[in-house]
Amino acid sequence: MISIIDYGLGNIFAFANIFKDLNYDYKIVTSYKELDGTDKIILPGVGAFDWAISHLNKSGMREALDELVLGKKKQVLGVCVGMQMMSESSEEGELNGLGWIKGSVKKFKQNNNNSLIPHIGWNTVQLENSNELLLGINNPQFYFLHSYFISPFYPKNITGTTDYNEVFVSMIQNENIYGTQFHPEKSHSWGIKLLDNFASI
Repeated sequence: MISIIDYGLGNIFAFANIFKDLNYDYKIVTSYKELDGTDKIILPGVGAFDWAISHLNKSGMREALDELVLGKKKQVLGVCVGMQMMSESSEEGELNGLGWIKGSVKKFKQNNNNSLIPHIGWNTVQLENSNELLLGINNPQFYFLHSYFISPFYPKNITGTTDYNEVFVSMIQNENIYGTQFHPEKSHSWGIKLLDNFASI
């Protein structure tokens, strides 16, 4: 069972529609009691870091998610701010992150190449370390919308990078913990295949 975490932020129904079309069992979860029977977790997110963390804390699901991810080693995929929340902190806010990935979230530096911030639109991902989420995906293009990006402390956690203003981390993995800065739920066939890969790990 794939649990899509609904704490008030994220493209919940876009994920649900994709998993429905792929014939995977899923449920939209709004409380810790609904997390029973969870095999995999989708942690979406949009907006600011502190706003997202505070909403997750208020949902009452944070401790249960810690137990599932860190204790029971259930696979989790964080998307956009959902991935950023997995870090320890962010330049965007003052609250602590989940701490599932050692590192912090940085803001893009404005430079002289006229690249606009936020980074909006389609871009590529350069594979840095093996990542089963990209299996069977050739020359992928993914949809991005962000001004911040995660900076993991350990290079082994970096599985993909993207070039926009600077080379930034766009995919991470730490054992059962996966993250994408881009939105697979908005990335057409490439994103659908990535979510299919995650569901079948």
